[in-house]
Amino acid sequence: MYGHFKRMTDSTGIIQFSDKANPVIESGYTVDDNARALIVAMGMKEKEREKLIKTYTTFLQEAQNPDGTWQNLKIHDKYYTVINSEDSIGRGVLAASFAATCNVQDAQKAARMMLKRVMPKAIQVNSPRAIAYVLLGLVKIITSLKCINMMPKASFLAHKLLNHYDQNHSPNWHWFEDRMTYCNALLPHALFGFYAVSEDPKALKVAKNTLNFLTISLFQKGYLNIVGNRGWWVKKNQIPPYDQQPVDAASVVLACLQAYVVTGEREYIEQAKLAYDWYWGKNINSVPLYNEKTQGCHDALVPHGVNLNQGAEAVISFLMAHQVLSDIQSKQSELLIPAV
Repeated sequence: MYGHFKRMTDSTGIIQFSDKANPVIESGYTVDDNARALIVAMGMKEKEREKLIKTYTTFLQEAQNPDGTWQNLKIHDKYYTVINSEDSIGRGVLAASFAATCNVQDAQKAARMMLKRVMPKAIQVNSPRAIAYVLLGLVKIITSLKCINMMPKASFLAHKLLNHYDQNHSPNWHWFEDRMTYCNALLPHALFGFYAVSEDPKALKVAKNTLNFLTISLFQKGYLNIVGNRGWWVKKNQIPPYDQQPVDAASVVLACLQAYVVTGEREYIEQAKLAYDWYWGKNINSVPLYNEKTQGCHDALVPHGVNLNQGAEAVISFLMAHQVLSDIQSKQSELLIPAV
């Protein structure tokens, strides 16, 4: 199961891109990928678990700026700011919130230092997905470290996200923006997570409304039909069918599981299973994305089949969805939280 995940990782971190199943070291390493890889590594039971946790944590630690933000891309020992974004701040916070509670002491200590450094910047993020990542990180800190003093920050961010919804939804468009792009299910996912620690009724109502709007739209054909990245889904337009990316399938799986552990409603588990089946061929092309031979995941569904490359984001997304769906019973006590 983890063969390709480990093949994509060297002593620096997880490599961004691949040529088919072969890592392309020239593509470098990103905070986005290494942050998510850290969460996957924490869910592993294999003997390499501790080594991988330390590798990904060290990468995040070294990529962090003095003000707490991260330099997102590293190529040949040099950092580049070309793909820096608020997402990398959010993903860094979320990963560090997991590592701050892990049983690998070096990683735990480093993660807590990273969180302390980044928090003033983290609560200033404004893009919906970055807000969602940071919010879920705070929920993790509140639940696992019993840091109730983080509740005001979590509430502040949750209401930022709710404001996005208030400004953009309409009778036929129950969403936070005027378009759907990537990792869409992350947004209701974060509100379900916030509700678990706050019991805020508006957060639950908007989480349910938006996730239901998303799943009704994407499951119309009896399988998960992801918003394609060739133009995205702009309000009042049709959903573009291609390219469909594995990270979006994982986003739906994990949001539905988060909804289930918060509400106890079984339909969310069934939706999560249907979304997970996307990786195994229940999709618009009727072809599997998970490659059993390489233990990697293809980068996308494209009009002619699949993108043959198997980069970091794809395999990380599949493994995160697989881990949490497989381990849903034990995850309930931790209120779930994995994101993508």
